[in-house]
Amino acid sequence: MSRHEISLTVNGAEAKGEVEARLLLVHFLREDLDLTGTHIGCDTTSCGACTVILNGKAVKSCTVFAVQADGAEVETIEGVATEEGLHPLQEGFWEKHGLQCGYCTPGMILSAKHLLAKNPNPTEEEIRWGISGNLCRCTGYNKIVEAIQYAAEKLRNAETEEARQEVSA
Repeated sequence: MSRHEISLTVNGAEAKGEVEARLLLVHFLREDLDLTGTHIGCDTTSCGACTVILNGKAVKSCTVFAVQADGAEVETIEGVATEEGLHPLQEGFWEKHGLQCGYCTPGMILSAKHLLAKNPNPTEEEIRWGISGNLCRCTGYNKIVEAIQYAAEKLRNAETEEARQEVSA
């Protein structure tokens, strides 16, 4: 089998590996880098449990070969929280009960993060459309939508406060 050296940035840190051409990114993340927060749900691109952010775009990592990510920037659920604490999306899922079993949660959060980066003030319909590639078999989505609305408001308020502090400085 043909093996390829790859180098990418994962959650801000350089990651390297030697992989077979057919190895999927989800398997590289989980098995080679031990980032098991990226879940494998269906292997058919239907569920979104494996969603990561690749070069600024939410993608299902079961549809990307690891060699295709060579040179790329990848963010997984492990990279969402900061030293200061949970990301507002993670906090929103906790506060608004947007998770039950939690299996879909990492992919759902990354899809929502991508949505909020493009649209910081989405309507309920835009949120539902933004997470439409992610399946949740537990919640019925209402609490997930509320969690994303919570995060969107918190992010907007933080941005407003930051702008206010810059003006007064």
